[in-house]
Amino acid sequence: TLWKGCQGVQDNPAGNYVHYGVREFGMTAIANGVALHGGFIPYVATFLMFMEYARNAVRMSALMKQRVIHVYTHDSIGLGEDGPTHQPVEQIASLRGTPNLNTWRPCDTVEAAVSWKSALVRSEGPTALIFSRQNLPFQARTDAQIANIAKGGYVLAEEKGELKAIIIATGSEVSLAMEAHAQLEGVRVVSMPCAEEFVKQDVAYREAVLPSNIRARVAVEAAHVDYWWKFVGLDGRVIGMTTYGESAPAKDLYQYFGITTEAVVAAVKELTA
Repeated sequence: TLWKGCQGVQDNPAGNYVHYGVREFGMTAIANGVALHGGFIPYVATFLMFMEYARNAVRMSALMKQRVIHVYTHDSIGLGEDGPTHQPVEQIASLRGTPNLNTWRPCDTVEAAVSWKSALVRSEGPTALIFSRQNLPFQARTDAQIANIAKGGYVLAEEKGELKAIIIATGSEVSLAMEAHAQLEGVRVVSMPCAEEFVKQDVAYREAVLPSNIRARVAVEAAHVDYWWKFVGLDGRVIGMTTYGESAPAKDLYQYFGITTEAVVAAVKELTA
């Protein structure tokens, strides 16, 4: 999170950047204090896995409705060779389950910019921004689609022909959903970078994105699957993690755990057969 406008306080007491080292709880708790003091919008950053060390302070930022931005990187089994101790599985669901915390997992630079703006303008509580280790492909959008990103979920790719199924994805798995979309007829892709914002939208918008009469739904995210059942229904499919990770290159891990384009395509075909 260092950028050209940063200057460490260890070099200049008037600086604006603190190197905390491996002190995630202290870092986050101090950010809460800065927000309580006022005059600054503090942001903190660490690997998503190590949110666990800061968990109580994250909860307090939400409980106290403080304007803290929690930046978490290395967000999935895509972390790779560091193995399961460093690969988050249940952490995203934990953050999404925290009252008054907005959790964004953007799929490219455009969604990242919108999520950052949302975090800056949100005054009633904290925001978590979750980013991958790996580079992610840019997704083409219309102006209307870009405007809808701030609503937390939107149609990224329209169906070809009659709508038969919906794929919901976030972050690094949006590209898998888009690859599956290219192989399928009658399927739309919904990118949902912030479910908390999506569920706040009016019924008409939510129905336009996720029509209630379309029961064939597949969610894909390289994290714990349980969160997504409320969007796909018990007769839908969720492609993700139910175990801890392993140590291997990211590409091999995605194949090993079945988080692939082929798995998404197969799930859609099974539901629409």
